[in-house]
Amino acid sequence: MSTRLADLTTLRVGGPAARFVEASSEAELLAAIQEADAAGEPLLVIGGGSNLLVGDEGFEGLVLRDGRSSLDTPDVSACAGTTLTVAAGTVWDEVVQHAIANRWVGLEALSGIPGSTGATPVQNVGAYGQEVSQSIAQVRVWDRARSRVRTLALADLGFGYRSSVLKRSMRPTADAPAWHPTPRYVVLDVSFQLRWGDLSAPIAYGELAQRLGVEIGARVPLAEVRAAVLELRAGKGMVLDPEDHDTWSAGSFFTNPILDAEALASIPAEAPRWSAGPGLTKVSAAWLIEHAGFSKGFGMPGPAALSTKHTLALTNRGGAKASDLVALARTIREAVAERFGVELVPEPVVIPAGAL
Repeated sequence: MSTRLADLTTLRVGGPAARFVEASSEAELLAAIQEADAAGEPLLVIGGGSNLLVGDEGFEGLVLRDGRSSLDTPDVSACAGTTLTVAAGTVWDEVVQHAIANRWVGLEALSGIPGSTGATPVQNVGAYGQEVSQSIAQVRVWDRARSRVRTLALADLGFGYRSSVLKRSMRPTADAPAWHPTPRYVVLDVSFQLRWGDLSAPIAYGELAQRLGVEIGARVPLAEVRAAVLELRAGKGMVLDPEDHDTWSAGSFFTNPILDAEALASIPAEAPRWSAGPGLTKVSAAWLIEHAGFSKGFGMPGPAALSTKHTLALTNRGGAKASDLVALARTIREAVAERFGVELVPEPVVIPAGAL
């Protein structure tokens, strides 16, 4: 019986994999990659499947799941911090829990994010004022272009908003189908540099500060930050729950657009915004979606609809196909572009790449 991508992703859509392998060791992982590359077979590496929208036709190649899970911490109890090295297949929230239990600061606001650790540097995962790029020291990868293991230091990773060198390497190549974004790098493990402490990094996000009852910049016990973040995420349907269709999603489906002064001129002054560097401004995608005419629950009863808790999440209400979600995403993108002149960019990896 063939493996369906619907059974491997949090959106619960996607057709069959032509071939499926789950690797339990790095040697198995690398052997499968090299075998596929030698045969010219398309490759899709997945962890938790929380950032994927795969078409109903499935995947015409090898779907390789990283089943490894480990957290390695050197004995550095005498210094002010620690280096935590995590296998790419490790569930991300287990890493956050482990860090908090050991009084390591820097990951607490990233609680409750679904998926595997290997995906976090690819997307430069972030939430509530914290990003993994603030704590990552290095990422060890398999470089498919050079057929060897490499270690990429922080300076090599080119982190940006929901972006990195790892993500930007995902593009069609001459020896891969145009519909499949082929990654040059496969993450093997991620090393984080974390400091010791009982109090969090300074709270940098207004909504989180309000929930905690503190001012921006305050430091709060790590466990309190985690509890508050989990409450906020649950209220938006962003903590996985198999009984709650609002969590049958890929999280925030669109990134907040970053606009120059000319593009920003068409955005009403009341739209939430943040500085994104010299001459650039980040604008709330959720606000644009809502003011283009889409409220929470748009499309209900489904089979695909916006979350009833958050307008940035496209959800499977049960029985949805990938084509239903693509149609909904396209409707929203077109309306926002017509109303505000802004092209929303999907955050998940979409296969086939030209579906949106």
